[in-house]
Amino acid sequence: MAEADPFNAEEGAVADAKAPSQIHRKHQGRARMVVMLLVPLLIVGGVAWWWFGSTGTESTDNAYVKGDIVSVAGEVTGKIVSVNVTENQMVKKGDVLFTIDPDPYRVAINQADAQIAQAQARITALRADVGANAADLAGARNDLALAQANYRREKELMERGFNTRARMDAAEHAVAAARDHIASIQADVAKAQAQLATGAQVPGVNPEVAAARAARSKAELDLSRTVVRAPASGRVSQTGKVLVGSMVFPGVPMVSIMKSGSARVDANFKETQLDRMKPGQKAEVRFDAYPGMKLSGHVESIGIGTGSEFSVLPAQNATGNWVKITQRVPVRIAIDEKPEHPLIAGLSAEVSVDVGKD
Repeated sequence: MAEADPFNAEEGAVADAKAPSQIHRKHQGRARMVVMLLVPLLIVGGVAWWWFGSTGTESTDNAYVKGDIVSVAGEVTGKIVSVNVTENQMVKKGDVLFTIDPDPYRVAINQADAQIAQAQARITALRADVGANAADLAGARNDLALAQANYRREKELMERGFNTRARMDAAEHAVAAARDHIASIQADVAKAQAQLATGAQVPGVNPEVAAARAARSKAELDLSRTVVRAPASGRVSQTGKVLVGSMVFPGVPMVSIMKSGSARVDANFKETQLDRMKPGQKAEVRFDAYPGMKLSGHVESIGIGTGSEFSVLPAQNATGNWVKITQRVPVRIAIDEKPEHPLIAGLSAEVSVDVGKD
């Protein structure tokens, strides 16, 4: 029986050990070749997709929800007697917010009515004076005619030598006195007629009556303003000052109303992002408060100045130590769909605008 060759067995074992290693290296080479070919293809494909399939966007997280907020102030002075709203309550245009004490303004209307009555009574008295003065004027003219006739008789007697100078002087004085009396009565008549006259601004109405009626209209207007109503529909806020017993002064804001449907987003884009941005472009808005909510919108307008230009103290760069800072311009984004959650003024947002490709 032939014995096995130990050298051939060893060479076979070595060959069997080298075979898996060679196969592994061959697979690694193929995998490396695939990767070397695949990576450039992916890069080329990504560039092609971006160029042909995607659109250019400009984004910013410097954006906030804004809304039209109406400050409601009283137009007359007075004490609040009733309050009809609470914090964050929804109201409709015309709803009563609070009421100011109306009693002082009702008294003002009564005073105006009294002034009208007084002016009308004065007109009646003036008309009576004009009638009385007319009668006095007729009597004064008769007195003048009598004094003149007496003067002529005295003069004829004086020319014949049957009269004295004293009687002539008395006759002349009587004529002059009668004329002065007529002039005085005529002045009283003219004064009364002037007080009864109507002005060009209020034809057919005596000025005193017109002034009294204007005072009444003012009192009625003030009375109507004691009931403060919502100037717009929306949500009421800052009602802490509207308490029964609190004083209201004209022009001092008492409550605020954020108008319904006025919510929008003001996004502050860098000036370098505005090259291709224009009104009407589509936008996408996300909110920090509502991670799952995404709203579509569009660019409504682009601001006419940077934020620093409208600050109380605009920055002055006319110095030797000038550092250029990229400015931000407010861009108003209108919301095109109804949100699932309320858009609270001041919420942070992230805005992306589709500006298209170059």
